[in-house]
Amino acid sequence: MLPAMRLRFRCSSLALVWALLSITARCQSPPAPSWDLIDSRPLPPWYDQAKFGIFIHWGVFSVPSFGSEWFWYYWQTRKLKPYVEFMERNYPPGFTYPEFAPKFSAAFFDAAQWADLLNASGAKYVVLTSKHHEGFTLWGSKYSWNWNAVDVGPHRDLVEELAQAVRSRTSLRFGLYHSLFEWYNPAFLEDAANVFRTNKFPTTKSLPELYEIVNKYRPEILWSDGDAGAPYTYWNSTGFLYWLYTQSPVRETVVTNDRWGSGTICRHGGFYTCADRYSPGHLLDHKWENCMTIDSKSWGYRREAQLQDYLSIEELVKTLVETVSCGGNLLMNIGPTHDGRIIPIFEERLRQMGQWLRVNGEAIYKTKPWRRQNDTVTPGVWYTSVPGKPVVYATFLSWPKQGLLILGAPHPTAGKTKVNLVGYSAPLEWETFGGQELVVMLPSVSADQLPCQWAWSVKLTNVS
Repeated sequence: MLPAMRLRFRCSSLALVWALLSITARCQSPPAPSWDLIDSRPLPPWYDQAKFGIFIHWGVFSVPSFGSEWFWYYWQTRKLKPYVEFMERNYPPGFTYPEFAPKFSAAFFDAAQWADLLNASGAKYVVLTSKHHEGFTLWGSKYSWNWNAVDVGPHRDLVEELAQAVRSRTSLRFGLYHSLFEWYNPAFLEDAANVFRTNKFPTTKSLPELYEIVNKYRPEILWSDGDAGAPYTYWNSTGFLYWLYTQSPVRETVVTNDRWGSGTICRHGGFYTCADRYSPGHLLDHKWENCMTIDSKSWGYRREAQLQDYLSIEELVKTLVETVSCGGNLLMNIGPTHDGRIIPIFEERLRQMGQWLRVNGEAIYKTKPWRRQNDTVTPGVWYTSVPGKPVVYATFLSWPKQGLLILGAPHPTAGKTKVNLVGYSAPLEWETFGGQELVVMLPSVSADQLPCQWAWSVKLTNVS
């Protein structure tokens, strides 16, 4: 049996195993959950095909909108000087963080407008922070009394509004981020003081919230975060994930990350994140995701951000191309304002990404890594391939000054190999140099005649 056939057989066999486990779990006592069992579940194919998603960090931290989404912790626990001085300059003595919550108004939040912008970005999924480490939930959780967006601030179910808009107006998959721990929840602090030998917080707060959002909003991405050094056994992560994969309403399509307790990151879960802004630069043997921010210094919105803090579209396209070539997905973050606006620079970057993907999407979506990730001769050239077809894409980040793209990795065959610039109608001429390098003659056109502005993809048919 050929290796590819063995792989397909193995994946289909695992899918059958999980289908049987799902039936068993609903009919009789399930087996004891373990990481070996959880990790054997095949990743739903849609996620690898999607390649690009948008992360949205939004919460009470969007009110002070200073420094970081970790504002509360940096001000109250770390007592970092910039945060302390910010509060002294702008708020009266004795002001507490919960007093920010009524100002989290979402007055200009238009879920339909957000959904249309997300769709225009070319993304295939979105992940909204349903609850960050501050503990404030963007839905009316019955486990977060008076510290949620229905009881305080907007008096609206923001999760429901965005979920409905995304599903009714786009084909994007809807996902939710959820923080396992909360900085100042008394039950969590009690468990932490007991070195997590007690589990009052996960059984009364964190786990009930997870079941609540899965059953109510049916997210197809569940992005867990913030284990606070507690082991997965404290969080009962394997028990929850087994339920998620076998009994939940999204058991067939849901994907999860790797942040389910101390020591699980980059080891367990559906896809690996390993670290924020993770970009290994080489192929991994497990599906992974690069979660990163347009604002290079924060995940939440910052009023003090400078223009140079925002990544350029060239940098974002480069990150996307490198990530996909190495087998990863890109999850690109924006931070809305406290009143629900996506500021113009975030909107511009989202629309620019969509503009680039409308031309070059065939080199990104539904592709697989090739035998080489980047070129052996010319720097800034990254490869993808099309499963089941003799097609390889070489995406180059800089237009060669002489109009000659020299590629060392692909091996053409005279009379069979074809070369096309994606988005440009005429085929390109090519020749070999020294029997080792493929020299592609790019079209001599003006800048406004190019199919896109920031990076370009060459489609190579019948190369080895």
